[in-house]
Amino acid sequence: MSRRSTPPGVEPSRLRFRDLCSEALAGVLQRPARSALTAVGTVLGVGTFVAVLGLTATAESQIDTRFDLLTATEVTVEDTGGTQPELTRLSFPADADERIQHLHGVQAAGVYWNVRLNDAGVRAAPVGRPRGDDQVAVVAASPGVLDAAEPHLVEGRLYDAWHDTTGQQVAVIGSTLAERLGLGALDTQPAVFIDDLPFLVVGVLDDVHRKPDLLMSVTVPRGTALRLWGEPTGERARMLISTKVGAARQIAAEAPLALDPAHPEAFDAVPPPDPRSLRTDVTSDLDQLFLLLSAICLVIGSIGIANTTLIAVLERTGEIGVRRALGARGRHVTAQFLAESASLGFLGGLVGTTLGVFTVLGVALARSWTPVVDPGTVAAAPAIGLVTGLAAGLYPAWRAARIQPAEALRR
Repeated sequence: MSRRSTPPGVEPSRLRFRDLCSEALAGVLQRPARSALTAVGTVLGVGTFVAVLGLTATAESQIDTRFDLLTATEVTVEDTGGTQPELTRLSFPADADERIQHLHGVQAAGVYWNVRLNDAGVRAAPVGRPRGDDQVAVVAASPGVLDAAEPHLVEGRLYDAWHDTTGQQVAVIGSTLAERLGLGALDTQPAVFIDDLPFLVVGVLDDVHRKPDLLMSVTVPRGTALRLWGEPTGERARMLISTKVGAARQIAAEAPLALDPAHPEAFDAVPPPDPRSLRTDVTSDLDQLFLLLSAICLVIGSIGIANTTLIAVLERTGEIGVRRALGARGRHVTAQFLAESASLGFLGGLVGTTLGVFTVLGVALARSWTPVVDPGTVAAAPAIGLVTGLAAGLYPAWRAARIQPAEALRR
């Protein structure tokens, strides 16, 4: 394209910033419906961007709270048997519950293992076969396990240290299992038969906060299980510890020494996962997913703006020709169309930011959460819309600047 030179004595034309803004605004308002539809993609992209970051920040505190109250207050100690596990079937001492409960921050602790039964299994009557196709599990547990599990009793009570130390044949079962076995109310003093031995049912559970397998098992005192079936075989014993908030990792470090100072290697304490790292993993996955959706919306929006601006260039070829004939330079035409597309992107960014903030507020109010929105995100979101509109208008503006006045006036 040949470059026109300005004749001597003729002042070059200029396009002031105020005129550029008024021209861009006029171009947007000339067809408001089409401009609004064009900006929808940018609105969705920027709105999703603000909503994702806001909801992620709002949910972080809720995730922290849940981990602190449940997962972060539970420690499991496994019996490894030390250097000679084949010779030591049970490493937990008889007073393991008391040793752990003396640690500062422990609320309850107890030892448990699954009892290996003979063919007789579990029945609700002294004769006959067990009901159902699945064999009922029997768990030997010290009273501290039931306390740490935080059960809810439908009927009866939990067995205590006296039942455990004297080896009483009592049991606690879940309400679903009691119904499956056909047990009646505890007023009738029902019993279950484990390996043909009667156990008086003293309590029925319908919910636990920890160790949910207790609901589908028959739980008997640890001392009773040792007296009748001996030390655990096959699966090794474990200890369940419930702690105060913030004490779990410290308890996990101290528990092996408290159980056996001479052989702490016989135990493996499993602390709860770090809430911060677990939260970071969860929120990172959500961030990547929703930010990808935001990027897709922004790309779709930029394509819409580019398409609409390109059509506007074709429709306004005559106008461009008149402007060039009156002295407008190519960069003035470029600036005009770039300003229009950038205005569409900026307006879409403003509306999207508003919708995103209201989305965060609505979700937080509905879930009784405290809304958290970073001011930096709110400030940056309209700028993202502006940049998107500016990038989308580059090609149409370049096409408009290359239109020659004579050619435009002939169309």
